[in-house]
Amino acid sequence: MKLLDRYIIKEFLRFFAITFLSFIVLFLIVDFFERIRMFIVNDATIAQMSSYFLFSIPAIISYILPPALLLATLMTFGSLSKFNEITAMKSNGINIYRITLPILIFSSVLAIAYFYFNEFITPASIQKTTHIVKIEVQKRTTLGFFKQDEIWYRGDNAIYNFKMFDTNKNILRGVTINYLNPDFKMMSRVDAESAEWKNDRWHFHNLMIARFDEQDNPVLEWSKEKVIAIPEKPDDFKVMQKDVEKMGYFDLKKYVRKIQSEGYDATKYIVDLHGKIAFPFVTLIMVFIAVPFSLRSERSGGVMQSVGIGIFLGFSYWIVHAFSMSLGRSELLPAFLAAWMANILFSIAAAYLFYKVNT
Repeated sequence: MKLLDRYIIKEFLRFFAITFLSFIVLFLIVDFFERIRMFIVNDATIAQMSSYFLFSIPAIISYILPPALLLATLMTFGSLSKFNEITAMKSNGINIYRITLPILIFSSVLAIAYFYFNEFITPASIQKTTHIVKIEVQKRTTLGFFKQDEIWYRGDNAIYNFKMFDTNKNILRGVTINYLNPDFKMMSRVDAESAEWKNDRWHFHNLMIARFDEQDNPVLEWSKEKVIAIPEKPDDFKVMQKDVEKMGYFDLKKYVRKIQSEGYDATKYIVDLHGKIAFPFVTLIMVFIAVPFSLRSERSGGVMQSVGIGIFLGFSYWIVHAFSMSLGRSELLPAFLAAWMANILFSIAAAYLFYKVNT
């Protein structure tokens, strides 16, 4: 059986290498034609463009690894079926579970590696490519940064601090604005529970304004809601916002604990936190569900057929996963269920198909 295991793994790795490298090259080509106009307009150098595409490869790998694994499994077992090798194995008393065991073990190890890859490598690469595009190529000035799970931003005459920025709703939470004179002496300070961007203005809620007189005595003013004119717009703050995709599981977990301890709603981030655990298992599920499809007819193998099935299954998983995650962020599903919904549904489907194909 060891000889058979080596043969199956060898065939699988051959198809996997082909699909994996092909997807990376295709992704880079598409990204190149999408970015080339931006690079030309901003007079980007060859070194800057090369650095961007080099550092974008880890993010590409995190996107294409599951479909590459799915397609490689379909092509491997499709090929074995086409040349009656599956029939020969079955006739010698080897069931389909034992035949697929080497690839399932490989996929399990890959799932663990995929988690740590997305934890330590992918977030750093995304931050680097963002820096290359926005700072090095587009020559934007770095006026803010994400530090200690908070956002700091330096304006013309003020320093902003936010506990949380909801980029979907354009709402700042836990806002502090320190207005300084040219000598860095504080002239006034604004503390607000939140600030919402609507009608092209910032509407501050539950705020206190402290102004300092000539003797540095504070004069306090409380308001339920007030429009405060600040020159920055939401896009200015989004530049340094650390998105979920730029954080690993442990960084995001730390961030969730912090905003929860401060009384803010962390539902969106909790869903994404569970998703960072659930999604790496897609490597195992893709293999688990690909095998029955490739074996449904032992004489119907074919590369184009495998590609078509792979595209269909891959898109189906992404649609279900994205839909369930959106339901979780909207609090229509519990965070854990939203993150694991696609895995649960596809695992049940794969188990049923596995049972049918082995009977």
